[in-house]
Amino acid sequence: MKYAVIAAGNGSRLLEEGISTPKPLVEVDGEVLVDRLLRIFEAQKASEVVIICNDQMPEVSAHLADIQQNGRLPMRLVVKSTPSSMHSMWELGQWLDCPFVLTTVDTVFRETEFSRFVSDFQDALAQGEVDGMMGVTDYIDDEKPLYVETDETGWITAFLDHCAHPRFVSGGIYALTPRSLTTLRACVERGVMRMRNFQRALLRDGFRLKAWPFSKVLDIDHASDIIKAEAFLKE
Repeated sequence: MKYAVIAAGNGSRLLEEGISTPKPLVEVDGEVLVDRLLRIFEAQKASEVVIICNDQMPEVSAHLADIQQNGRLPMRLVVKSTPSSMHSMWELGQWLDCPFVLTTVDTVFRETEFSRFVSDFQDALAQGEVDGMMGVTDYIDDEKPLYVETDETGWITAFLDHCAHPRFVSGGIYALTPRSLTTLRACVERGVMRMRNFQRALLRDGFRLKAWPFSKVLDIDHASDIIKAEAFLKE
């Protein structure tokens, strides 16, 4: 299983609130965000991690290059600024030649839940049940959440910008197969922007996507989110 990390954002909201540390290097509970993900992926016996960071934050690329050179984890590093997270995923796609799990760098979740998520995805793939599995949560604490609508058995039926009676929102954790890259290519060629529109395109292309509920997934967009995440990890 491969793992991928999108760490190419600018972290502008954190900067506006006085946090000058690039988002991937922000510490939560004493651990740098990107290092936490790499440690978790290593525990899942990742065959390789592919990661993209932008070219405006040399501290991040230097940090990751050091990890890569020290051979602590099989890793490919792309340093490139992109217009959206969807385009960042496209830059990594050439190496996603087997089932993979992709997440953004600022997702904070419980490690035990992530382990079960990966295991359930692998089991479902082995049984030919799914084309993808999406991490979702009923904890809604986002300025512009992507609502995830499911049927009674957990199959995803829609990704919505607005929902009158929301149950789940996307946690930004995606488990997919290489076939999804065909849809991703079409999105890029059509000039589509944003990861949520790629997810909608997967449904339109007939992908069987299962929702996997995490108790909480937090994004680190504001200084207050760091405090929330640290309290969450101590629960």
